[in-house]
Amino acid sequence: MVNIINDNGSISITNEVFSNLAGDAATSCFGVKGMAGRSREGGPLQLLRRESMSKGVEVHYNDDGSVSLELHIGVDHGVNITAVSRSIMKEVSYKLEKTTGVAVKNVDVYIDTIMG
Repeated sequence: MVNIINDNGSISITNEVFSNLAGDAATSCFGVKGMAGRSREGGPLQLLRRESMSKGVEVHYNDDGSVSLELHIGVDHGVNITAVSRSIMKEVSYKLEKTTGVAVKNVDVYIDTIMG
């Protein structure tokens, strides 16, 4: 959780807010099929439904007040993985910083599956 304190009071931003914003930003990028995740039992990889896409995102809090993110995604077959990953990194960083005011140190994209 990130706490922002100013003259008017304080704001707490939870892990789930960062995860949902990041998942929404990533899935809006061209070539992304969806967020990927596994069941708690370690079952097969699956694309996550919209309401549980935050499970494909891990948020890490840095000492300098910024956040770092790990995104697990599935992409369309035939897309340029490097270009899609760069697009996701830029879009997620921009949307999180614009929406929350919290700096994003880095976004790591893990391509977990390619869908045909």
